[in-house]
Amino acid sequence: MWFRNLQLYRLSEPFGLDPEALHETLQQHAFKPCAGLDTHRVGWVPPAGRDATQLVHATAGRLMICLRREDRILPAAVIREHVEEKAEAIAEAEARPVGRKEKQRIKEEVIVDLLPRAFTRSSHLYAYIDPKDGWIVIDSGTAKKAEELLSTLRETLGSLRAKPLAVQRSPAKTLTQWLEKKPAREFVLGDECELKEPVDNGGVMRGKRIDVASAEVKSHLDTGMMVAKLAVDWQERISCLLCDDLGIRRLRFLDLVMEQAAEVDADDALARFDADFALMSMELANFLPAVVDAFGGLDED
Repeated sequence: MWFRNLQLYRLSEPFGLDPEALHETLQQHAFKPCAGLDTHRVGWVPPAGRDATQLVHATAGRLMICLRREDRILPAAVIREHVEEKAEAIAEAEARPVGRKEKQRIKEEVIVDLLPRAFTRSSHLYAYIDPKDGWIVIDSGTAKKAEELLSTLRETLGSLRAKPLAVQRSPAKTLTQWLEKKPAREFVLGDECELKEPVDNGGVMRGKRIDVASAEVKSHLDTGMMVAKLAVDWQERISCLLCDDLGIRRLRFLDLVMEQAAEVDADDALARFDADFALMSMELANFLPAVVDAFGGLDED
């Protein structure tokens, strides 16, 4: 349940639904498996797992939700094989070549025939809404997947005014200054970075398990390269990669936090989920403002 990557959004207006009302609304778009010729399906499931019944898990005013996506697995190679077999059979039976348009029609017939029998693969995307502090936090390494969850949530709710996190200072310039001089208060440099030339298709330098403050790394900065990703630790509680697109990747909660989680006496899986969510969201409620402050504060425009 502990989030590993963060895509961050700010609520543009107050979020007025309580857990019960949000649950009832999400039920209108609850997950249903693929049927017939569906290539995929998305819908809401209980974030606390199969044994839970609520589509919203609320802790300390924060609302956890989970989007399930089910995709049909129909490899292109399998389709091509069936198309070629059918085309060859027609060519032999009718002693004529099979043209491109006819092959396209055969392909469509093959897909219609195979799709209902194809295996499916499911994925889950978690997020929580923090109405008090104005955050939507999505556990995703890419903005594309996060936008799918937001789009589905907007469709479910009818409207949802939220926008990607924007800050006053350029993240790339700020992170570059951290390497050139020193990081912001409360942050400590880690052992990984990615530098890029600030031009299209420019060079990239990636370093892992290195001294990011070394002269070698700084020599790349002297050529005009900028930081795209930088590993940092925060207050000995969180480590992560801060990125120039304001995504947060490889999020890890350190020993101080995990020891605190282990001290909680949870009787079952649901109690453990609740305790972990409460602790994780509390840590992020302190960490995210520190990140925003390091980048000069929110850009409300």
